[in-house]
Amino acid sequence: MTNIEISGRAIGAGNPPYVIAEVSANHNGDLNQALRLIDAAAEAGADAVKIQTYRPDTITLKSDAPDFQISEGLWAGRTLYDLYEWAHTPWEWHETLFAHAAKRSITLFSSPFDSTAVDLLEALGAPAYKIASFEAVDLALIRYVASKGKPMIISTGMADLEEISEAVEAAHEAGCRELVLLHCVSGYPAPASDYNLATLSDLAARFEVPVGLSDHTLDNTTAIAAVALGATVIEKHMTMDRTGGGPDDSFSLEPKEFAALVNGARTAWGAIGTIDYGRKSSELGNIKFRRSLYFVKDLRAGEAITRDAIRSVRPGYGLAPKHLDALIGRRVKADIQRNTPVKLEDIE
Repeated sequence: MTNIEISGRAIGAGNPPYVIAEVSANHNGDLNQALRLIDAAAEAGADAVKIQTYRPDTITLKSDAPDFQISEGLWAGRTLYDLYEWAHTPWEWHETLFAHAAKRSITLFSSPFDSTAVDLLEALGAPAYKIASFEAVDLALIRYVASKGKPMIISTGMADLEEISEAVEAAHEAGCRELVLLHCVSGYPAPASDYNLATLSDLAARFEVPVGLSDHTLDNTTAIAAVALGATVIEKHMTMDRTGGGPDDSFSLEPKEFAALVNGARTAWGAIGTIDYGRKSSELGNIKFRRSLYFVKDLRAGEAITRDAIRSVRPGYGLAPKHLDALIGRRVKADIQRNTPVKLEDIE
């Protein structure tokens, strides 16, 4: 399995989870809000901020026909065109956002939704690309992104195994050499019980690429559990205010919650570590409190050790308890006082 690298940060086995703050539509049409979200992501310790690059006319058609009406969920009552007009990140903001992210020393990249968006992002020097779950079936888009030779992240929400295979094949055939797959459930929000995180290891084994999680649950438990199961990338929506009324605010994390996600994911990764049966640094001071053998009777030089003369007790300054049976019947070399540790040099 080949690790990838985005802006000098290695992603994959042996590296801390790469945490992405998804801004999505949470700027709520305000450039200053978008800039504040970049600041907040940097302060929370995120590795990257992700935006979305489309205009309503590049992602749907302006139509009131039933096919284009949203009848249920968070955005019920709108047409698709209205939703994307409301939610899109204006293209004229992009240069400012990239420059601000660079100033804050945090990586910024985007999900493009058509070839013109890719061209814009290429002109701005985007270091990587994300294919959104809904676009994972758009093989032409995947091929066009892959042809740019940048690292790619593909979300797999709603995609079955055949569709994931087709997306991966399209990316590889078009030149992608650095690919991450994100296990995802495209519900907004999604219940943790839908995630079936056991899929992560199967995804990694089947496609031999680093895997991660695009998490739409309302807390951090699922994402942190995913790290323990091999997720090398965690993506989660971030907002300044969950009650802000924007398209994605209600299922996003506020800055303090996002900081907790970053810390929790990295703590989980650090706790996994490697196979190690040796004593740990935090244990060294407690070795003395383990059990060991102590004399519990006074003995004269040459006297035999009887069963009631020694016991396994705390602390651990004497011989290990495993030697107890072998000591019975042996004689002591010198006078022994009770409550002293059994030492090999005291035994004939």
